[in-house]
Amino acid sequence: MDIDGKFYLGKVFDPKTGKTTDQPLLYDPEDLTTHAVVVGMTGSGKTGLCIDLLEEAALGGVPALMIDPKGDITNLLLHFSDLLPQDFTPWVNPDQARKEDKTLEQAGAEAAALWKKGLADWGITPDRVRTLGESAHFAIFTPGSDAGIPVSILASLKAPPIPWDSNRELLREKIAGTVTALLGLVGLNDIDPVRSREHILLSNIFEYAWSRGKDLDLGELILQTQSPPFPKLGVFDVNTFFPEKDRFSLAMLLNNILAAPAFQTWIEGQPLDIPSLLYTPDNRPRHSVFYIAHLTDAERMFFVTLLYSAVEAWMRSQSGTPSLRAIIYFDEIFGYMPPIGNPPSKQPMLRMLKQARAFGVGQVLVTQNPVDLDYKGLSNTGTWFIGKLQTEQDKQRLLDGLEGAAASQSAGMDRSAYDRMISGLGKRVFLMQNVHAKGPVQFQTRWAMNYLAGPLTRTQIPALNRLVQGSAEAVETAGPETVAAAPASKETPTRPRGEAVAAAAAAGAVSVKAPQAGPSGMGTATRPAVPSGISEIFLPNSLTFTQSLQMAGKAQGKPYPQEAHSSGLLYRPAILAQANVRFLNRKYNLDTEMLLASMVPDPDPRGVVRWENYPAQSVASTTLDDRPIPEARFAALDPPLNDTKILSSLQRDFEDWAYREAKATVRANEKLEVYAGPDVSQADFRKQCSEAARAGRDEEAKKVEATYDSKIKSLQEKLQREQRELEQDEAELSDRKLEEFSTHAETLLGLFGKRKRRLSSSLSKRRMTSQAGADVKESKEAIQDFQAQITELAQERAQALEEVNRKWSEIADDEQEITVTPMKKDVLLDIFGVAWVPYYIVQVGEETLELPGYGTA
Repeated sequence: MDIDGKFYLGKVFDPKTGKTTDQPLLYDPEDLTTHAVVVGMTGSGKTGLCIDLLEEAALGGVPALMIDPKGDITNLLLHFSDLLPQDFTPWVNPDQARKEDKTLEQAGAEAAALWKKGLADWGITPDRVRTLGESAHFAIFTPGSDAGIPVSILASLKAPPIPWDSNRELLREKIAGTVTALLGLVGLNDIDPVRSREHILLSNIFEYAWSRGKDLDLGELILQTQSPPFPKLGVFDVNTFFPEKDRFSLAMLLNNILAAPAFQTWIEGQPLDIPSLLYTPDNRPRHSVFYIAHLTDAERMFFVTLLYSAVEAWMRSQSGTPSLRAIIYFDEIFGYMPPIGNPPSKQPMLRMLKQARAFGVGQVLVTQNPVDLDYKGLSNTGTWFIGKLQTEQDKQRLLDGLEGAAASQSAGMDRSAYDRMISGLGKRVFLMQNVHAKGPVQFQTRWAMNYLAGPLTRTQIPALNRLVQGSAEAVETAGPETVAAAPASKETPTRPRGEAVAAAAAAGAVSVKAPQAGPSGMGTATRPAVPSGISEIFLPNSLTFTQSLQMAGKAQGKPYPQEAHSSGLLYRPAILAQANVRFLNRKYNLDTEMLLASMVPDPDPRGVVRWENYPAQSVASTTLDDRPIPEARFAALDPPLNDTKILSSLQRDFEDWAYREAKATVRANEKLEVYAGPDVSQADFRKQCSEAARAGRDEEAKKVEATYDSKIKSLQEKLQREQRELEQDEAELSDRKLEEFSTHAETLLGLFGKRKRRLSSSLSKRRMTSQAGADVKESKEAIQDFQAQITELAQERAQALEEVNRKWSEIADDEQEITVTPMKKDVLLDIFGVAWVPYYIVQVGEETLELPGYGTA
């Protein structure tokens, strides 16, 4: 079936005859950017319709995130192109088989036969089912459980990758939802964000961190609950607003979650990172099912809120597009967007309904409870799929919602007509109201390509993921955020003296000292003077002592000894150099910046530095301290760090090196005029190319279709005229034959009677009959010719469209890399000077050594 990129959902249903027609119901995926609502009672065929829609999305290369509270959508992984009984047997319902007095093998064979026939009846070939399995990467995620792929929520507490100043309202709403969900998880429900001091405190902790670009984790949130990083809340100091004793109680509630063994699955596994949940590293679309049937109501609300907030933050970082970029599917929204009440999930869902269209993100919201929907929030929804409803109240409530939607879109609605149509709906028959179409249409859903086994349980999920080989690949995409940071054990075994020194070196300590007479022998309490005219920089003590110990322990593969303890901080000097390099190229749509940083802890006294040998993470000036930590000690300032002339020369040398070294790689598709700088991932670039190629393909395809449709229409008009002429010619031929017969009869009678009739009259009638017959033959031949031309044009149209698809597919893959160098004026020195780097002075028995106090854990 040629569906031209549309979603094949079924066939049009004729309510007058009560039968399904042969006309396919094709749905334009672009219409989903204005979202869709699916409503129908249990048994209406609602799940089958939704599975159909998601199958078509996968075939169309559209990624999807699916929230599955009941286990129905797990059926998306049950696509068996070979249609073998042994494929179906593991997934048939054993209880149903026993009731029907069948073995599992018999039930599997019957299911396979049923699906084979059902697919054939709807014109769906095994090749199309096979293509479905290859079109997307399917996987089931289980937040709070390791039955499927576990989901780490730690990324949800990190600062979103969008500027705070220009997104304050959005980020504060995200914070409010996250905090409300988190407090609900610890049992604090129905709280008012404006009146609850718990909500106000946690929200301010989030805002303090995120506005400074700093991430949070649960451990840090707990500690900052006890010791907030700010002195006041409003006009009151923190202790007046929220006494220390009460803050400790809140911290204990939060800590109980973190300490609970069952909660560890919430901080392990796949990060809640939307790009990696939508696409694999090789740009293959994902269909990610989030199975949450095993969670409590509070845990479900917690996860749904975090997921929607993550999607919203990701969406705001994308460029606008009119095309469908992704689908967010929610299988049962009962309780998440009610007309009364304001659960944490409601606001992000409503904002998505209002704003997601501009970013090409479509929501599909499903429910069997029309009474529990906020129809004001759904008033801008473009498509409604309405199935059989259970009660008259459900129908009237739904009609109220449809009227509201029609009013908001300045459209009229005949309520009584819709009432009759909805009342007459049967199983698997739906009424589709699409604002992008001319009017409502009834249709019967097609046969699902996936086996509809019904709700699957948590115990079946491991086998499901193995079925599509999804588990291993998904886990491989998990980054370092998936590893939970466990508190240091109080029963860490000791180890022989001397291993601590090796551990410190492995963990990245710049200097390891031999045993000395205590920490007082390391450096001085007086800070050496930095040469005049040279900047003095204080790097922050960004690693806690515990983090530094854990890093050292991980580096050596065993825990740090229990007796290790800190005796203070020691600052060691280093040259810190950082340049801000801007790359500006209008042709390549390139306007990006690069920071090149080097930190040289022990420079050659002669002032010779190979900067590329000392790469360092870039440093934000806002993170630097303006003074050293009180009571810290300082190492000596040895040459060349005390020589103004050499340091000034090194500064110039670093600027020259940065100019020579800085290069930006631009991914380019010249034919599409799509360019991506180094801050755009390969997957995002490929998506941009795909979207541009799709737009070009669609535009060219429309022109091709218009050209051929015009020609076909012209031939069809000629065919219709010729068919009308044939009818006239056949009528005339019939008349001529009758006249000829009459004339011949009169001529014969004249030969034997008194009245004579000329023979020439009969001959004339004969000639006229022959001419009429020739006209009929000519019309028939012309009709055959027109029909052949129409068929040929239709074939040419299909071939031309296929060529358009092939051409734009090749164009989308035409990628190259272009190296761009900066102009000298665009290399700006950001930081250069003597940096004081903090180290922990660590005592391990009689040994004294140093561990980094600056860096990232």
